[in-house]
Amino acid sequence: MVQEAFVIALERWPLDGLPDNPAAWIVRTARNRAIDRIRRRRLHAEKLRELELLMPGDPDEPVDSSLPDDRLRLFFTCCHPALAAEARVALTLRTLGGLTTAQVARAFLSGEGAMQQRLVRAKRKIRAARIPYEVPADHELPERLRSVLAALYLIFNEGYLATSADTVVRRDLCDEAIRLTRLLRTLMPDEGEVRGLLALMLLHHSRRDARVDESGELVLLEDQDRSLWHAEEIEEGAALVAASRWPGSYTLQAAIAAQHASLQTDWSRVVELYERLAELAPSPVIELNRAVAVAMSNGPAAGLAEIDLLEHGRLAGYHLFHAARADLLRRLGRDEEALAAYRRARELTANPVERSFLERRLDELSS
Repeated sequence: MVQEAFVIALERWPLDGLPDNPAAWIVRTARNRAIDRIRRRRLHAEKLRELELLMPGDPDEPVDSSLPDDRLRLFFTCCHPALAAEARVALTLRTLGGLTTAQVARAFLSGEGAMQQRLVRAKRKIRAARIPYEVPADHELPERLRSVLAALYLIFNEGYLATSADTVVRRDLCDEAIRLTRLLRTLMPDEGEVRGLLALMLLHHSRRDARVDESGELVLLEDQDRSLWHAEEIEEGAALVAASRWPGSYTLQAAIAAQHASLQTDWSRVVELYERLAELAPSPVIELNRAVAVAMSNGPAAGLAEIDLLEHGRLAGYHLFHAARADLLRRLGRDEEALAAYRRARELTANPVERSFLERRLDELSS
């Protein structure tokens, strides 16, 4: 843990400056890392026991599997094809991903009560069908890969933009999702979507130190200090995108992230990529992001027209929908409508850093 604390110091002190008491900083950081490690091990043991109760079987029985990591084995074990695709991903997030039911619901743009019922039904099916708890053999991995990737993607998303933590970024979730995806990349080097997901994570995570300022306030992408971005991760992510021949949904998202990481974002190209992504993997959030890209490319009026065409039912409880709409209304000088949209976004977010940003926007607009 002390070694890890020194590594963190080498990363942060050149940027943040030398702390007043370096020795105390090292001890405190090492202690926090130790506590995190203990918590992860304890959580791992608890979730393993829960899985054993859900899926009776012998986890120690020899199996023809090349998976080298215990946690990765559990992900593939939990993503059993007998369950519906959404159910297996939701159960994996709740059981293994360290996410609460509310956070899992947010990941699926669902209500917490509805998600709780979905998880209960999935557990009942496991018991009723006597689905065995066993690590799948190598030939069974491909049919479960898509669900495992979806779970890793959503864990990273929660880490990248935390639902209710005291900070925007939960590095523990981001780091673990990247670690497991790197393992998959080593095991399945020919799987394009594994490559695409790793690229997407690296490109987004490269901006982690610039997303909040020294006072802990949120900093938007266009205002971030690019000298704080991690160039080696951007280079690795961009290289993975460039090596992709048949882009899937994660690769297309990584290509969009690579545009944002470039010196000059080509917004017309971003719109084109979102259009391809919407055809391949349609979702309300992708359509919302495409509308924002249209606003950046063709002006706020064009973007607002696109947003107002979206199905508001799925997005009604999504705070970023209201925040994006508020920003476009503000830029168009429609202040009263913008204030109402900002207030709605503030009501829906549970993250204090995001709420503080929205309150600043409200204060600026009110004055």
